[in-house]
Amino acid sequence: MSRPTPPTDPEADKPLHPLPRGLVELYGLLAVLVVLVPEWMASGALLTLLVRQGGAALPAPTRAWRQLPELRLAAMSLAELRLLARQLRLNGYGGQARDPLTARLLQRIKRRRELW
Repeated sequence: MSRPTPPTDPEADKPLHPLPRGLVELYGLLAVLVVLVPEWMASGALLTLLVRQGGAALPAPTRAWRQLPELRLAAMSLAELRLLARQLRLNGYGGQARDPLTARLLQRIKRRRELW
């Protein structure tokens, strides 16, 4: 007994033809015009707004930024975090990445606040 073969779809057997090179380059140009040009325009508009407001890129730190250790540590660079770790006498801080070091510093700061 022979098995019946399923009917073949003539559309599935057609070879796919690649797009012409000129059409691909046109799509690339359109992508640049649609995405990058509005980005450049928006960044230019933001810069002019900042200049009119006096040039302050970020708002002035509020009392919360000065009091909450989480916010203070988030604003510090990695070098500043390591310097603080040295001042708080943490061991092995030199090879740690930013997130674990910040977590250890927060624990030490909170522990010191409880002692006072």
